[in-house]
Amino acid sequence: MNGKKRRNRNVLVLIRTNYNILSTSQKKVADYVLANPELVMTTSLVDLAEGGNVSEPTVFRFLRKLGYDSYQVFRVDLAQTLAEGKDDNFYSEINEQDDAGEIRDKVLAFTANCFNDGKQIISAESLKTAANMIEKSEHIVTIGVGASYCMAYDLYHKLMRLGISSQVTNDTHIMNILCSRLTENDMLICFSHSGESREILEALRIAKKGGAGTVAVTSYKNSTATVLADCSILSSSYETHYRADSMTSRILQLGIIDMLYILLVLHDRDKRQAEINRSRLAVARNKT
Repeated sequence: MNGKKRRNRNVLVLIRTNYNILSTSQKKVADYVLANPELVMTTSLVDLAEGGNVSEPTVFRFLRKLGYDSYQVFRVDLAQTLAEGKDDNFYSEINEQDDAGEIRDKVLAFTANCFNDGKQIISAESLKTAANMIEKSEHIVTIGVGASYCMAYDLYHKLMRLGISSQVTNDTHIMNILCSRLTENDMLICFSHSGESREILEALRIAKKGGAGTVAVTSYKNSTATVLADCSILSSSYETHYRADSMTSRILQLGIIDMLYILLVLHDRDKRQAEINRSRLAVARNKT
């Protein structure tokens, strides 16, 4: 690794945003560093291995996963991160002894870190590409299964408010039928935390066969969904024992949807504002 290239990077965010690609033993190293950043800053590699209850080769593999060839450079970057106060809410795992107040504080701190990590995870270029694809599409289908359907529905709702023709489903048969009707003028946007859901991948393949543009919002940059889709937007942070990374992915995906919504509004403000007002008027009829 080129030390100059990595200088001044937030090492703690780097660990969290790559947590899901670490092996089980490498995650032990990550957990130890995240829980004890100030201690690791001055500790030896041998002591780090002992603290994480792993072998020294495991620590080296952990460093290489983060793009480091030197433990010394890693420590320097960690010291720089702490000196600049780039991470105010250090990793604090929830345990069985925590009371409701402690759980509240840890979950809120964890969520705050999730949003901070989003600056590293979410590509501005991917957001711009996805928004441009939406603008050029005549019809958009959004899909997701399980908890991901909630994200697909939220995006569908926002697209409809903007007057953009769209449909949403979590029914696997309907997914395939809708995707088989998509053409080069249309678009599929899928939500999948793992990027490996068979239903989502099949829908992607069908949509691509018809020439439709495809976007995958997922957590894993090397997943099958990211390989198949024309554009992918990443949304993962890291997992804990009591809070799965799918939960942080969900939080970031809600943010991603809002980002796309705002980009679309700003692209043609007068037109979109008129559509928003039209939607508000239609909904107002149901209010007393």
